[in-house]
Amino acid sequence: MPDVSPEALHIQDLDVSYGQSVRALRGVTLTVPAGSVVALLGANGAGKSTLLRTVSGTLRMHRGAITAGSVEYAGRKLNGADPVTAVRAGVVQVPEGRRVFGALTVDENLRAGGLGLHRSRRDNAARDRVFGLFPRLAERTNQRAGLLSGGEQQMLAIGRALMAAPKLLLLDEPSLGLAPQMVARIGEVVTEINRQGTSVLLVEQNAAMALELAGHAYVLEVGEVRLSGPAAELARTDEVRRLYLGEETPRQEPVAAGVEKGR
Repeated sequence: MPDVSPEALHIQDLDVSYGQSVRALRGVTLTVPAGSVVALLGANGAGKSTLLRTVSGTLRMHRGAITAGSVEYAGRKLNGADPVTAVRAGVVQVPEGRRVFGALTVDENLRAGGLGLHRSRRDNAARDRVFGLFPRLAERTNQRAGLLSGGEQQMLAIGRALMAAPKLLLLDEPSLGLAPQMVARIGEVVTEINRQGTSVLLVEQNAAMALELAGHAYVLEVGEVRLSGPAAELARTDEVRRLYLGEETPRQEPVAAGVEKGR
């Protein structure tokens, strides 16, 4: 899925290891075109979170390292970048498990999302955007984050990331542990964030949701890209239907047009 636009994410032949013995990613090539939603599917341990950490600059915090390949966003190499460098380049991650600051209020959590960016004059506009997406947060501005429900904490985690005005948002399992109604709301918000001009790389165990939101998708298997292609076409393949959508596939069909098998 080539893209020559200046704000595309390009990952090329990426290898990532933890220590001397754990090779988490092998030869991963992936593109997130500007203005798109791209889904990343795979079982636990497939390397999805490792890939997001690599892009967001948090990999070294988990004692991981890039051993080969490149990560480039908007023409800027992010190999070995720290989180501050990634954020200033326009890349922000919402980690799995929400991880809000429980002792701080909703407003304090949001303000923490913009710290160090020298853009205080735009904070009000960013906060207005967050409250437009999540009116419930506006009602709980002075409430401690630790007292919010799981769904509200997920809203806050996404809202805090949006305070940095990202051009590329990395979402790691945003629907994990949420009630179906809240999952549907998170899906609506991802669509609206993208409509407003932010690209999204979405890691999701809820494959049906991810494939519905995304234009393109990749399937990781043991650190390698197993399948890639338009999300709607991947959703029709036997492998994805059986492994990720829980459907019976009694007969083998040819791989859909546009779907590529990994190396």
